[in-house]
Amino acid sequence: MNTPLPDVPEVRVVGLPHLTAGFDLVERLALPMHLKVHGPLKPVDGERLAKLADDISLNGRGGAGFPFGRKLRAVASAAIRRGIRPVVVVNASEGEPACRKDTVLVCRAPHLVLDGALLAAEALGARTLVVAVTRDSTEASIRAALAERGLTDKRGPALRARVVRTPERMVSGEASAVIRAVDGGPALPPGRRERAADSGVGGAPTLLSNAETFAQLAVAARLGPQRFCNTGEPTEPGTVLLTLSGAVARPMVVEVPTGVPLRYVLQLAGAPSLPQGVLTGGYHGSWLNSVAAHDAAVSRASLSALGGALGAGAILPIGPGTCALGEALRVANWLAAETAGQCGPCRLGLPAAAGGLADVLNGGGPAALEALREVTRAVKGRGACKHPDGSARFLASTLASFTDDLAAHVLGGGCGRPTVGVLPLPAPGYQEEGVPSGEKVLVDWTLCEGHGLCADIVPELIRLGPDGYPLVADATVPMHLRGRAQRAVRRCPALALRIEQAPAALPQISRKALGSGRS
Repeated sequence: MNTPLPDVPEVRVVGLPHLTAGFDLVERLALPMHLKVHGPLKPVDGERLAKLADDISLNGRGGAGFPFGRKLRAVASAAIRRGIRPVVVVNASEGEPACRKDTVLVCRAPHLVLDGALLAAEALGARTLVVAVTRDSTEASIRAALAERGLTDKRGPALRARVVRTPERMVSGEASAVIRAVDGGPALPPGRRERAADSGVGGAPTLLSNAETFAQLAVAARLGPQRFCNTGEPTEPGTVLLTLSGAVARPMVVEVPTGVPLRYVLQLAGAPSLPQGVLTGGYHGSWLNSVAAHDAAVSRASLSALGGALGAGAILPIGPGTCALGEALRVANWLAAETAGQCGPCRLGLPAAAGGLADVLNGGGPAALEALREVTRAVKGRGACKHPDGSARFLASTLASFTDDLAAHVLGGGCGRPTVGVLPLPAPGYQEEGVPSGEKVLVDWTLCEGHGLCADIVPELIRLGPDGYPLVADATVPMHLRGRAQRAVRRCPALALRIEQAPAALPQISRKALGSGRS
């Protein structure tokens, strides 16, 4: 099975739309339509913006759930203390194959995301805005939105805005990995814990939040705290975006008020009436059994009380006809392959944990189960980033939630159900081509001496043959590799590389049957 999610799945709404307003009118809200739907937005000073975030209990919607008001005040305080202008970063990187909510926002309502980011930038006195994206579709949409607003990366008195492309990997969306990518390094966690509010992009205090958080801020700034809090739970007001996939008839992104029963949302997507389990929070999240999923409401507090997690807003039910442990093994193998490879728990622990789960499924008995539990405990809390912790949480939750299946595999001959691949993972060999920059890097064979530095700097474009010389004479440069291609040209000792213009059109975002229904 394993059908990867489309970039922009069907979008549905429960109740009145906030973030998805206007989706029933057009596929993408360009600036004029955005202003018609949402109206103009007035600037808000720093303390008033922080108080607004406090009044609506705005927590980060990227998984960690950190209070936005506290983050805003921390960045402002660090900027004042150090006498340096801060940077605002929109993290729209979604490297998890079960998440599409930020992609939907950036592709269909990019100006709502930019509204929130620009509100924060003006309140902080920032002069640099960076948007980190993962896919061709999001890159094309956000570049078009910045162009509609006249925002560029050129020096001048106004705010500078740029787009940074990160790989579609699990670890690349982590905050420190995004900051490292913005600074020109690899999109991997640096292995040290440092608050972005103190030292982020270029060493400056940095406000980094995900796309939905900034969009929620823009909605609240227009509605005001009282109207915003009329929707949803009193302690967690407003709406949330959820990505529903797994054993559902229609994978979708749905905007839903907090407090709505989870079972209603699952029914909306066509999930089984009695799912074997529901994975909440994505592949770094936790499982709910069918009873807990029936009782749960869509909120951080409700899901957490029942052992689940809202996390990045991914909800994945599995039906009674598939082997839950086999499905989990597929994800565990993928998580092990997604490691940064920078520490023992990631490089060694996660593959060992995935292998341990495979041993359990292959009849290893109680000894294999105990070994799996031991390696899962050893991984937790010892990594250089949060990837080992999240992966260990997923595995521990799997073992705790499917005890009957576990007993069947450990004590008997297995559960007798097949593994059908219902949890989405990237297709084998998947790789984004990248939005073209309109440029090519060319090799001058009369000068090339086979030093190989170009292939070290930008291996995605230039690979060396058996003779040590580049395999291609010219290569089209996508936008996200433009900086490294220019660096390869500058560092070629033989001056054998050059970049020339090659006309190329940006891909158009045109999607049919995106489905914007209201339930």
